[in-house]
Amino acid sequence: MTSTDAPDDRTMLVTGGAGFIGSAVVRKLIRDTPRRVVVVDALTYAANLDSLRTVSDHPRYTLERADIRDREAMRRVFSQRRPGAVLHLAAESHVDRSIDAPADFVGTNVVGTFALLEEARRHWSSLVADERDAFRFIHVSTDEVFGSLGETGRFHERSPYDPSSPYSASKAGSDHLVRAWHRTYGLPALITNCSNNYGPYQFPEKLIPLMILNALEGRELPVYGAGDQVRDWLHVEDHADALIAVTEAGLPGATYLVGGHGERRNLEVVERICDLVDELAGPREQGPRRELIRFVTDRPGHDRRYAIDPSRIEGELGWRPGRGFEEGLRDTVAWYLENRWWWERVRSGAYRGERLGLDTAEVR
Repeated sequence: MTSTDAPDDRTMLVTGGAGFIGSAVVRKLIRDTPRRVVVVDALTYAANLDSLRTVSDHPRYTLERADIRDREAMRRVFSQRRPGAVLHLAAESHVDRSIDAPADFVGTNVVGTFALLEEARRHWSSLVADERDAFRFIHVSTDEVFGSLGETGRFHERSPYDPSSPYSASKAGSDHLVRAWHRTYGLPALITNCSNNYGPYQFPEKLIPLMILNALEGRELPVYGAGDQVRDWLHVEDHADALIAVTEAGLPGATYLVGGHGERRNLEVVERICDLVDELAGPREQGPRRELIRFVTDRPGHDRRYAIDPSRIEGELGWRPGRGFEEGLRDTVAWYLENRWWWERVRSGAYRGERLGLDTAEVR
């Protein structure tokens, strides 16, 4: 049985399914496929069950509150739920937080991935032949593992690893574990490395939602350095499409890079957000929101440029991003303006939009 022959009703186990990217994948799986979906999530600060509100009552949806580092819990989930595929998105993912607390990133991203791989391997080994052939383990990673680009060129599947932050180093380590488990044990695993995601339901420590909400509230908009760092932006719903395509038709052992053809300088993104908030929410009495931009000291190890060559996934699997950055950003700003209920509940917690990643002297 090939991946394209996999049974329509197989169960998809999505780790980190209450997070930003994970919840987009879960919503799409429930809405557009016949798959059963089991979300595994420890429900830490960036997880939000409100992001799954539209599917939480669906009969094909199940939530397992568990930490991927807990081998016993993972063994129970695999034994009871019998998934036909794993989409592994559970991760600590914010660079600035990794500077403040690197141990959390090593624990979840490296140790947690190891634990999940071992229990996935145990489960996969127990399957009958056709189920073993159809099983897939998709490890969702980042382009940050490749370090920084110069003015030209793009990352591709053969780019060397050169991580700059504790976050990217921990994701690089987890990539290597997944690749080794495929080569050593034969686990049918695949790796995806994506560019910067944006879109609805993103926790507001990330650049785009933080700038939208600060601009709406008339707060300062901190931009690192001169704002000339370049990122390749990918709408989260396009990313969800790509991950499902990889799960259904990707080649075990392969790596696929997923990018949105959306390169922009950070300052350009912030300025465009200011203009869109002015347009969609109405102007400020004090003046245009671009006047809120403040240039602040750059963070340590800040990569200069990321850009992805997605030609392999486009050529082999037929996936392409469905949204240009201008369209996607306008839709994203509009979503935050229309869904105050979601982000006000997020902001009522511990995170208030403050800058992170400043305390580089403290050892934790």
